[in-house]
Amino acid sequence: MTDTKPATRIVELPTPWLREHMHEALSIYGLAMGYDSAVVAGRYGYAVQHTERPGFRAVGAFAESPDGERLVGFGYGYLIAPGQWWHDQVRAALDRRTAKKWLPGAFEVCELHVHPDHQSRGLGRRLLHALVADLPHPTALLSTPDADTKAFRLYHADGFVDLARGYHFPGDSRPFAILGARLPLHPRDRTPTNS
Repeated sequence: MTDTKPATRIVELPTPWLREHMHEALSIYGLAMGYDSAVVAGRYGYAVQHTERPGFRAVGAFAESPDGERLVGFGYGYLIAPGQWWHDQVRAALDRRTAKKWLPGAFEVCELHVHPDHQSRGLGRRLLHALVADLPHPTALLSTPDADTKAFRLYHADGFVDLARGYHFPGDSRPFAILGARLPLHPRDRTPTNS
């Protein structure tokens, strides 16, 4: 027996599996984002609807626990289109030229979260790269709280650029940054690691 921790595996999640385990995934979302249970519960219906959108793709991170493997991180996204709430919010936040350059054919990284007990181990980066690997879309877009967080630093280090800062989405008092990256991702200022 060794003292090394077992590796956390990243896999693409079948859509039916994610639908069946959405409550589990959203509990990670709530913990990672600092949302209370009412916000998390209100997100469930939207998250299930997201699984029906064109280009939907999901990934998960699984770690060994005393009860077997358990989900410790997940991410999902889909092709954005006019009429979707997030697309229309972002379109309103961007100037016309930026919107024309970044929105058509973009993949929205809708959710990407790691359980707080498993953060700072490279899982967010691994999930992000697995989620957008080999996508046929020209760009990936996302929004994240506009603060110096681990997530914000990760996205910038992995090729995302600021499209808008300080944007307030309805229903959340925090300012958000809207970020975009050309695909495939081209991380910058990183040295290769084995993690």
